[in-house]
Amino acid sequence: MANVLIAGASRGIGLELVRQYAGAGDTVIAGARDLSAAAQLDEFAASADNVRVVQLDIASPESITAASEAVGDQPLDVVMVVGAVLGAMPQMLDNIDLDAWHAAFDANTIGPMLIARAFKENLAASGDGKLMIVSSQLAASTWPMGGMYIYSTTKAAVNKVVQILALDWRKDPITVVVTHPGYVQTDMGGPNADITAEESASGLRNVMASETKEDSGKFYKWNGDIHPW
Repeated sequence: MANVLIAGASRGIGLELVRQYAGAGDTVIAGARDLSAAAQLDEFAASADNVRVVQLDIASPESITAASEAVGDQPLDVVMVVGAVLGAMPQMLDNIDLDAWHAAFDANTIGPMLIARAFKENLAASGDGKLMIVSSQLAASTWPMGGMYIYSTTKAAVNKVVQILALDWRKDPITVVVTHPGYVQTDMGGPNADITAEESASGLRNVMASETKEDSGKFYKWNGDIHPW
């Protein structure tokens, strides 16, 4: 069985990943930004002795450091960074919220990089660690959609972070990939999105399970297809 860390586990895809990994018998560390607003996660964790909840705010370097200290030197086979912020709407050029853009950059780009740094030794200790950062199709230059300046640019930046990590970690026993989770029926995607959180989480788990070191740095869709950048 694997040791799994999910950052952004209080709802949506992250919560479903916790459920699926724990249901498969893996040991799960579930990171949530606001523990007082994680009722569904708490309820599930109370019924599963292989789930541990920790405070982990991906936009806070101090929180990431504290979570790393709480995990200690425990080997981690899988680390998945799911949490993100959309940024203030609308995101058009004439009314862009610059403070929201900076906040989104902290959460969507810098935070995942800091998580990678904080848990690198845990991933390496597993002998075959796998890091997945969930991004978006809006990060791709091939995706023809205007607007969404905040979300699109911060996700495009984290795609580049993954590519650089793959190069910098080429001699380490860690595979790192970035994924588009699909257009998912979550608080962010809305009820009319294409797929459920269960479908997305299952697909992401399959992508993670199939990855080898040769795949490090690639951008995948939730169904395992390569996403053109």
